[in-house]
Amino acid sequence: MSNNPSPGASAPKPIRKPGSQIIVDTLIEQGVDTMFGYLGGVVLPIFDKIYDSPINFVIPRHEQGGCHMADAYARATGKPGVIIATSGPGATNLITGLATAMMDSVPLIALTGQVRTDLIGNDAFQEADITGITRPITKHNVILKDTKDVAQTLREAFHIATTGRPGPVLIDIPVDVAMGEAEVTPPEKIKLPGYKIRHRGHSRQVTTAANAINNSLRPVLYVGGGVIASGAFDELRMLAEKAHIPVTTTLLGLGAWDQTKEGSLDMLGMHGAAYANYAVQDADLLIAVGARFEDRVTGKLKTFATNATTIHIDIDPSSISKNVRVDIPVVGDAKQTLSELARQVEYRERKEWFDKIAEWKEKFPLFYDRNADTIKPQYVIEELYNQTKDSEATIVTGVGQHQMWAAQFYKYSRPRQLITSGGLGTMGFGLPAAIGAQVARPGKLVIDIDGDSSFNMTLQELATAVQYELPVKVVLLNNGYMGMVRQWQELFYNKRYSCSYLTNPNFAKLAQAFGAAGITVEDKSAVPGAIEQMLKETKPCVVDFRVEPEENVWPMVPAGKSLHEMDGLDIFESMA
Repeated sequence: MSNNPSPGASAPKPIRKPGSQIIVDTLIEQGVDTMFGYLGGVVLPIFDKIYDSPINFVIPRHEQGGCHMADAYARATGKPGVIIATSGPGATNLITGLATAMMDSVPLIALTGQVRTDLIGNDAFQEADITGITRPITKHNVILKDTKDVAQTLREAFHIATTGRPGPVLIDIPVDVAMGEAEVTPPEKIKLPGYKIRHRGHSRQVTTAANAINNSLRPVLYVGGGVIASGAFDELRMLAEKAHIPVTTTLLGLGAWDQTKEGSLDMLGMHGAAYANYAVQDADLLIAVGARFEDRVTGKLKTFATNATTIHIDIDPSSISKNVRVDIPVVGDAKQTLSELARQVEYRERKEWFDKIAEWKEKFPLFYDRNADTIKPQYVIEELYNQTKDSEATIVTGVGQHQMWAAQFYKYSRPRQLITSGGLGTMGFGLPAAIGAQVARPGKLVIDIDGDSSFNMTLQELATAVQYELPVKVVLLNNGYMGMVRQWQELFYNKRYSCSYLTNPNFAKLAQAFGAAGITVEDKSAVPGAIEQMLKETKPCVVDFRVEPEENVWPMVPAGKSLHEMDGLDIFESMA
């Protein structure tokens, strides 16, 4: 019996849905199960549909905090984070979060409400040209003009955000587009003329790179966040172990290589390990993978790694030879390229090279005064590491001195273990990012290592952590200063501490007022017990460590100096 309709029978009517429902349905189609955001008038149609959806929704206390939460959720999971905000000030409050994600190549989808299409350009209530404002700080952005374009535009946004060099994509949604109706259509093939991603590196270039590795005596692998973004950590390990190459990482590359393993040079750069900087400067081959040679890594460009032939592997062709001239460029995905390189390289002992590195490590270890009576911030981080190194702890930081100490004195052994703001250096990132990471990793230990000035910027998000029963831990290194600024004022401005000192609240009591736990530590002997107590706490907990006020981060490459011209090594030698 035929199932075809009889002659003259009408075809089924196409299903029509409001744009707001199409938005929510498409988000679910793209695998979204968690969103962050703050409601407002023009996004009410979307929130009304979210009400009946299975999406887990987290409301921050400020849109910037919500954007950092979505960012950290993406960094913790590898999936795109999703943030929604209303028009005008709601949308503009996302600016810092979007710029943070853009600089650090984080896949993010931002949905912003907009006034009705017929009001655009008329200075309507809460109107802002958010696509114009965010064009330099998003990988792509677009304003919707027709409800029929909603689904495909969202699909394209996810594709752009997650492919190639990841980044944030913003979609501006006028309220009449969200309220209008359109036919529901099946997904179409993504067709984006001009947007082409090269995943596989050119075979001749890969072979040239492998030959350079095989012939080198003093190679160094210089690894950035691109290795983590591409999921290339196993391939990195295979290459480094097979060819016997030491590994140094950028701040965002920490965790791509297990720092407890032989061959780790730890972090390089302005506040990197002296032995990493010396190794890069003395290398005859530098293999950069998923890194962009930014100024905090290279120091003075003219004198950076002048003895080395340079290989640069990156999926973003615009990053290659942008700052440092590259001898062997390889445009391609780090995972595929490292896999092919590992197949072609050969093992070399390189005993003299590793002996030299061991000599630098012994002579110039990371240091601080361990005999001090005061609480040294480095000691707090070392003790935290000792108590959590066998756990699956995720470390999140704000920005400042504490961030550098967290990079130096906590050892990272797996990708996505450290979540921090790199390129933009966003103070206030720590607490909301810790919340986003905790949402991504329920039941796991998430610790925000923060500074008092950075924490002050977004501490209202403690209310979010309490509301959603997210047991984030905050290790607050409270020195009463904007620490990194104060350090520069001490070194370069004759200790004229202009506007870098703050009057802080009692952070422990403040945490308790929010409904979190709060602990104050003023004595060095109390540090281990306070960390132990914090780790046992089942609700959000802030531990206020009153650390040495004028402690500095060493070593330090001053601005404009070469990577090997580090200040602070003489201080270590005087203490040794």
